[in-house]
Amino acid sequence: MAKAVLTISSKNYGAWALRGWLMCRLAGLDFVEKVIPPDDPAMKAEMLLLSSSMLVPSLEHRGIRVWDTMAIGEYLHENFPKAGLLPTDAAARAHCRAICGEMHSGFSALRGALPMNIKARFKDFKVWSRAQADIDRIVAIWRECLSTYGGPFLFGDRPGLADAMYAPVVTRFRSYGVELDDLCASYSQQVLELPAMREWMAAALQEPEEIDELDAEF
Repeated sequence: MAKAVLTISSKNYGAWALRGWLMCRLAGLDFVEKVIPPDDPAMKAEMLLLSSSMLVPSLEHRGIRVWDTMAIGEYLHENFPKAGLLPTDAAARAHCRAICGEMHSGFSALRGALPMNIKARFKDFKVWSRAQADIDRIVAIWRECLSTYGGPFLFGDRPGLADAMYAPVVTRFRSYGVELDDLCASYSQQVLELPAMREWMAAALQEPEEIDELDAEF
């Protein structure tokens, strides 16, 4: 049987691509990557319009094509239930879906002010008030989940859908020097040390500098 194909964009800038890719890795899906070239309109749209509802990432598996990151996550959960992408407890599962949905549809100020750029380190970066409100809400979500479910990941001892959804935020906080308390800093480090995250970030560092609009603006 042919391998699944995951279509993604830039590994340095592609926050939604990272979410979908990491979900596939955590699910244990055997897949190959199809990378959209930097001058493709779909890639430009994901990078510059900062939209959560694009055709990237897109997963083709067993003759089925599914796009939109949350839809990919739900599809993987249905097909690989033993991977534990969603919690087994009904209340925790509902909580997980709620915070994933919040990331999927919200935090627009954070996206605009602190776009994902894994290579970059912005010293003394000034966070404007609306973006800070998004940061505060994300930190509150992390604290609640880590305290409720015991960590080291948001819903317990293994990474899942929620961690994939918030993984690009972890890279943003590092790139822009966002200060975190010990609990959230420890969580961020757990995410960054995932083998799949190390693989993604290593590839991002090797990516050519070809999206000038982002580096020029931010």
